[in-house]
Formats: sequence, C-alpha cells, structure tokens
Amino acid sequence: MRLEGWHLIIIIVLALVLFAAPKLPGMARSLGQSMRIFKSEVREMKKDGTPETKDGSEPVEGRVVNHPQTGAPESRTGDGTDAPPSTRA
Repeated sequence: MRLEGWHLIIIIVLALVLFAAPKLPGMARSLGQSMRIFKSEVREMKKDGTPETKDGSEPVEGRVVNHPQTGAPESRTGDGTDAPPSTRA
C-alpha cells in the first residue's frame, strides 16, 4: 500500500483531533480575536486619510477657567516658588 497526499492529510487531522482537542477552542478563539484586530487595523488605515468630522465643524481652542495661579494674586509668594511659606527654608 502506498501513502498518497490525502492519506497524510487524514493522519494529520486525526492526530490533531486526538492530541490537541482540548486546545482547539482556545486556538480558535485567539485566531478570531487576531482576525478582528487585523480587520479593525485595516479599517483604520483606510480611514486614515479621510477627515474625521463630516459636518465641517472646526476644532475649538480651549481655555483654563478658574486656575488657582490666575486667581487670587495675594496667595502668590512673589519669590517664584509654589511652596507655602511654612515649608520654605
């Protein structure tokens, strides 16, 4: 009897089922996660050249409101440090 290509394929499949059966669900799960990550990365690469906002709105400049250093000038020490007077040497 002579072994042909399809005989080897059957032997390999049987060996996988017998010896690696407990690990097959985990391997399939990790393969699915890898495919999802790959697809999302490809989608991001395609979207990379297009603008993100489709309504034409422009980004706005933000400002800090009620910052402690811009508020009460009497709390500043005048010597350029942020430390309270009791901890300065």
